Amino acid sequence: MGSNSSRIDDLATNEYLKKLSGTESVSENDPFWNQLLSFSFPAPTSSNELKLLEEATISVCRSLGSDSEDLLEELLCCLMQLITDIPLLDITYDILVEAISTVIVFLSCQLFHKEVLRQSISHKYLMQGRCLPYTSKVVKTLLYNFIRQEKPPPPGAHVFQQPSDGGGLLYGLASGVATGLWTVFTLGGVGSKATATPELSSPLANQSLLLLLVLANLTDAADAPNPYRQAIMSFKNTQDSTPFPSSTPHAFQINFNSLYTALCEQQTSDQATLLLYTLLHQNSNIRTYMLARTDMENLVLPILEILYHVEERNSHHVYMALIILLILTEDDGFNRSIHEVILKNITWYSERVLTEISLGSLLILVVIRTIQYNMTRTRDKYLHTNCLAALANMSAQFRSLHQYAAQRIISLFSLLSKKHNKVLEQATQSLRVSLSSSDVPLPDYAQDLNVIEEVIRMMLEIINSCLTNSLHHNPNLVYALLYKRDLFEQFRTHPSFQDIMQNIDLVITFFSSRLLQAGAELSVERVLEIIKQGVIALPKDRLKKFPELKFKYVEEEQPEEFFIPYVWSLVYNSAVGLYWSPQDIQLFTMDSD
Repeated sequence: MGSNSSRIDDLATNEYLKKLSGTESVSENDPFWNQLLSFSFPAPTSSNELKLLEEATISVCRSLGSDSEDLLEELLCCLMQLITDIPLLDITYDILVEAISTVIVFLSCQLFHKEVLRQSISHKYLMQGRCLPYTSKVVKTLLYNFIRQEKPPPPGAHVFQQPSDGGGLLYGLASGVATGLWTVFTLGGVGSKATATPELSSPLANQSLLLLLVLANLTDAADAPNPYRQAIMSFKNTQDSTPFPSSTPHAFQINFNSLYTALCEQQTSDQATLLLYTLLHQNSNIRTYMLARTDMENLVLPILEILYHVEERNSHHVYMALIILLILTEDDGFNRSIHEVILKNITWYSERVLTEISLGSLLILVVIRTIQYNMTRTRDKYLHTNCLAALANMSAQFRSLHQYAAQRIISLFSLLSKKHNKVLEQATQSLRVSLSSSDVPLPDYAQDLNVIEEVIRMMLEIINSCLTNSLHHNPNLVYALLYKRDLFEQFRTHPSFQDIMQNIDLVITFFSSRLLQAGAELSVERVLEIIKQGVIALPKDRLKKFPELKFKYVEEEQPEEFFIPYVWSLVYNSAVGLYWSPQDIQLFTMDSD
C-alpha cells in the first residue's frame, strides 16, 4: 500500500504519529506529510484487532487537542468541507465514508445518556458558528450519496502505483489515509459490537443516511431551531423554478425523481423507511410531488410488504410504514387513484392467490391483516387505531373492491363481534363470582369492553361511509354484508351503535327483500346482478348523512423521546465499521432496538 508498512503494535512508538499529535506546528509543505501518509497497516477486521488499535493509539489520541486551543470546531468544519467538497471517485470513496463516520462518532455521546441530550459541544459547533454555512450542502450531499447507492471500489482500485520519486501528497492521501490512519480518528471511545454488521452494497449510502437522520433529529438549541431539519423541510425539486421565500434558510434543490426512485428501491431497511416518513411528514414539496406520481404502486407496495411481514419486523419499522400509509390516505386523490391501479400476481401475499387486484383492495387486505395480527399478538392500541384511521380515510373512495377484500372487512367485524361477546360473558361470570365472594377482586373488564366497542364503532363507521358514498361502486361489499347479515343483528338496538346501524340496516333490509323476491337457490353471479340492479332503485335520500371520516397524523408532544433512541438504535445496529461497547449503551435497552 504505502512505501512503508507498520504493524498495529508499533503505532504507539511511531515517530510521525508522535509529531502529528505534538505541540509543534508543521507547515503544509513539510516533507513530513508525505512520510506520514506513506505509512500503512492492515485495516482491523475483528473486535480484537480494533481493541489493539485503540490501545496502541490511546496516547496519541490523548495528546491531540490537549493544548489549550480548542480544535474541535476546526476539525468539524474540515469534516463538513471534506464531505461536501471532495468529489466521489474510487480514490476518495473510503475517505468520504470515514469523514461521515467521524461526525457520527462525535455525536454518539448520546448513546451513553438515558435522557435525550439537548446540548453538547458537538451539537453546538455543528448547529452554529463556522459549520452553519455548510448545512444545506451537507444535507444535499448526504441525500445524493443515498440516491446514488455507489458501491465501494474493488480492492486496489484506489491505490496509485508509486512514482519513482517516492510519491507525493496525493499518493499518500489515496493509500495511507483511506486504509489506515483515518481509522484511528473514528475509533475514539468505542468498543466492540456483539455481532458484525452484514455486508452492505453501499457503505457510503448507508453511512450518509444514518448521519442525515442523526442530524435531522438533533434537538433545537435554546435560541435557534435545528438548521439541518430546516434544510430537510424546505428543499425543492430541481424542476421547480419558483423562488424560495426570503424567510427560508438553508434552502437547496435536488432531483425529486432520483430521490423517489431510491426511496422506492430501499424500503427493506428501517432507516430508508424512516427517511421516507421524515420527508413526507416534514417537506410539503416532497409530499405534493409524491402524491402526484402516476406510479405510486412502486412506493406503496414495499410499504405494504413491510406490514405484511409484521412478524419479522421490529415494531418501530412497522409503525413508520403504517404512519406513511396514514399520511398518504389523508389525500383524496391518492384514495381514488389506488383503486385504478391493477396489479397482477402479488407473490409475497401467501394467504390467497391474487392473480389480479387493485392496489386499493390490496392495501385494505394488508391493513386488515395487521389489525388481526395485532389483536391476537401484540394488542397495541396505538397500532390498531392508526390502521383503522387509514381505512377510515379511504372508505368514502372505496371503488370496485375485490371480493376477497370485501369478505375480509366483514370477517374482521365478525372477529370483533365474537371478542365483544366473549368479554361480556367473562364480565358477567366475574360479577357473579364477586357477588358470592366479596374477597375476590373484580378484573377490569369495563376497559377491555370499552376498547373493543370503540373498534367496533369505527368498523361500522367505515362500512357506513362506503355505503353512503360509493354503494354503486361496491357490489362485492353489499354481497359480503348480506352473506353475514346475522352478525349485525345484535348491534341494531345497542345504544353505542344504534345511530350508525340505521344505514347498514336499511341496506341489508332493502337488498334482502329483493333477493327474497328473486327466489331461492340463486348463484353468486345472479345475486351480484340483483345487487347491481338494486343499487339504482335504492332511495338514497333515506340514507342518513354522517360527517366525513377524516383522520390526520399529528406527531405526539416531544417526538424526540421516540425518534432519537430509534435513530441511534439504527446507527448502533447498522453503521459500517463502528463499534460501541454494548454494556455502556444507556439510551435504549439492547433488546428493544
